[in-house]
Amino acid sequence: MSEISKRYQKVSEQFTRRVRAVPDEAWDNPAPPEGWVARDVVRHLVEWVPGFFLSFAGLELPTGPSVDDDPVAAWKVLDDALQAALDDPDVAAREFEMRGSTYRIDQAIDMFCTGDIIVHTWDLARATGLDETLDPDEVHTLFVGMEPMDEMLRQSGQYGPRVEVPDDADVQTKLMAFIGRTP
Repeated sequence: MSEISKRYQKVSEQFTRRVRAVPDEAWDNPAPPEGWVARDVVRHLVEWVPGFFLSFAGLELPTGPSVDDDPVAAWKVLDDALQAALDDPDVAAREFEMRGSTYRIDQAIDMFCTGDIIVHTWDLARATGLDETLDPDEVHTLFVGMEPMDEMLRQSGQYGPRVEVPDDADVQTKLMAFIGRTP
């Protein structure tokens, strides 16, 4: 198992635990980002990941039930497919072109998916009253990697304005505030 595969597994297991723990009545609770409900957090990953880059890679992913019918199973189908791609050395090393750049499948999953899963683990936990604590090492890595790209990230429209927090706030609080969440 590669380092990328191990990292993905660690991060996705945290999200999976939250998805499985959501009480049935909480799936329609308001969630960050504004306008979403808890179910939309899962929907974003299940629909965005395959459509964003895996179609460029020629990686056919199985389709599970809809997030509306079974958000747990919908997530699990995607999660299992991504982990299988990372665990297969031939698939993981496959290169593809996207928007003028060349990526390996494993690097693309690490670059585009893993951080998104970290953030959305917090979103889902916040929406449903579950434990919001994230892996501190992964949070640190993500925050340190994102902070120098502040201006570019703001221009993308994917992140809200940075929320002010005390200088001595923990890294998780700083990360969530950086992406526009109110910790």
